[in-house]
Amino acid sequence: MPELDRTEPHPSNAPVTPAPLFGTAVVAGVGLIGGSVAMGLRQRFLARHVIGMDASMDVLREAEALGLVDEIRPTAGEWLRDADLVILAAPMRALIPLANELAPFLNPAALVTDVGSVKGGIAAEMERLKVRNFVAGHPMAGSERGGVTHANAALLENAVWVLTPTDQTPLTALSRARTLVEGLGAAPVVMPPDAHDALVATVSHLPYLASLALTHMVARDERLSLLAAGGFRDLTRVASGDPRMSRDMVVENKAALREALRRFRYQLDRLEADLEEPEELLAAAHEGKRTRDSLPVVRRSLLPQKYDLVVAVPDKPNQIGIVTQTLGAAGVNIKDIEVLAIREEGGALRLGLESAEAVATATGILRGAGFEVRGRG
Repeated sequence: MPELDRTEPHPSNAPVTPAPLFGTAVVAGVGLIGGSVAMGLRQRFLARHVIGMDASMDVLREAEALGLVDEIRPTAGEWLRDADLVILAAPMRALIPLANELAPFLNPAALVTDVGSVKGGIAAEMERLKVRNFVAGHPMAGSERGGVTHANAALLENAVWVLTPTDQTPLTALSRARTLVEGLGAAPVVMPPDAHDALVATVSHLPYLASLALTHMVARDERLSLLAAGGFRDLTRVASGDPRMSRDMVVENKAALREALRRFRYQLDRLEADLEEPEELLAAAHEGKRTRDSLPVVRRSLLPQKYDLVVAVPDKPNQIGIVTQTLGAAGVNIKDIEVLAIREEGGALRLGLESAEAVATATGILRGAGFEVRGRG
């Protein structure tokens, strides 16, 4: 860390923020993922103004109260023409109707993307609607706890975010989408829509059906529920998700899911046959262990809770030193520090602190020193 230049004055009372990637961003559908994206856009200074759109005024008021959005709108309209980023974050069954509602009002130059878990249908619909700068996307992140109250920008950090351009997708739109995903802290992976849908049928939608089958077996024999321990709970965790949203997800991808089910039945038949061949079953077990142990899984549930603060800093020397020395003098311990953005007009730092109380204390201190600060412990 550079030594603090004690001749460097503290920032003026007018906070300096990094130049945003987008002026006005619209998140249409402010649930768990939409709310997390909105929070990330604001926390990481990626958009100057974030508008939340949702059919539920209660959801919108909650998003506004939580500080996820700057403005709320219940319906589409001419106001959308001011947006240069639009993110469709409605549930699967509502995604195409939402696209049709928004399309007449979109700025032709706006980057448009979505966060749905099936890509073929929405990609085809956006081509039909002639939304030129659309890049279908799917952040591989989530939680059993849905709704805007559980939104958290940290859900997106280090998550794989699949982008699925078509032959009609402009390269400039794909480049902007990659920059957006990276700005939110996720890792972009690019593939065609049909390839994405085939892969998630196996790694996401098939496990959901398998968990349903297992839970149905327990439901039909109460003795089983007395013995269902950690392994069973791990295998059936996804059955705790929202039933309607999960149903819509798998039905939307039913063609690819049927193929995944066919291959799954084949594997079950092989394992059943191996019950008579202990060495073959042992070999299968070793292969399963090697595969499972090699997965790049982020075990979020085992990580300690994070208390983050994002600070905008001007593009001047020694700003990291000023921030850390100011907080250190007040007894605030910084556990982690990360540079989130460096642009011509300034940058942003993420500070990892010890507790929600430390976040509140640091927020007051840094704002008093003239910094713009955002965060939620």
